[in-house]
Amino acid sequence: MASSARENTGAPPGPSVPGPVEHLLRHDRWIVLGSVTLIVVGAAWYTIAGVGMNMSAIEMTRMARPVGKPMEMGGAAAWSLRYGVLVFLMWWVMMIAMMTPSAAPTLLLYAAIKRMGPDRARARQLGMFFLSGYLLIWALFSLVATLLQWGLENTGHVNGPMMTIRSQWFAGAVLIAAGVYQFSPLKRVCLHHCRSPAHFLSAHGRPGRWGALRTGAHHGSYCLGCCWALMALLFVGGIMNLYWIVGIALYVAAEKLLPRARWFVPLTGAALVCFGTYLISTSVFAAA
Repeated sequence: MASSARENTGAPPGPSVPGPVEHLLRHDRWIVLGSVTLIVVGAAWYTIAGVGMNMSAIEMTRMARPVGKPMEMGGAAAWSLRYGVLVFLMWWVMMIAMMTPSAAPTLLLYAAIKRMGPDRARARQLGMFFLSGYLLIWALFSLVATLLQWGLENTGHVNGPMMTIRSQWFAGAVLIAAGVYQFSPLKRVCLHHCRSPAHFLSAHGRPGRWGALRTGAHHGSYCLGCCWALMALLFVGGIMNLYWIVGIALYVAAEKLLPRARWFVPLTGAALVCFGTYLISTSVFAAA
């Protein structure tokens, strides 16, 4: 009777009490967010401390100079297997700190979907497999970045101690290349998948641990396709320059979390092209 009276009078229904499913989802959400936060904080500390490097990121940031004009210091560290591993870890841990926050919405949705399906008993475990697959892709990128840094240092294009490009024209060329990539079809396709977690998971979700690892790696591949050119800008501003690290990380998050701002990506591309052209032109005029 009371229910009928409410319907007849148009009164709003009473407050609903969260059921066990909603409680579990909320509980899992906090666990996943807490785990991601610990990973990001640990990676950020490692990056800032510059573990194994000659200087910390804070010291390198303090000594940073204008783009293409790094401070000339003593000889660079001799490349060895140990130093190469340290540089790889520097890149990978930095990528973990920069990219994991922007992957959190997809990870949270993936864990929630698993909690409501047949894999609900191991939803958290599968979420960690998903994240591992995602970070594995950035490990592969870090390996390529390490080899590229080694090659650029050996050819004299990168200042070893400051870990940054040493000429304005080369820095300008990297900026222009990154700006042009912002307009590319591959960038648009990859960014679409990064911006649409539900669409991505419905199309590429796989069952089981191997499926979770594979799905995470698939998502990481799209994020890599979306952001690799932006990460190359670290060579321009300084691989361990905190201003560039934080700035690029915030921009990447904004690209993925502002899907309605269609002007955002092309505007950034145009700005990078203009800045790169300015650096090349000033370099040419200075040499004339």
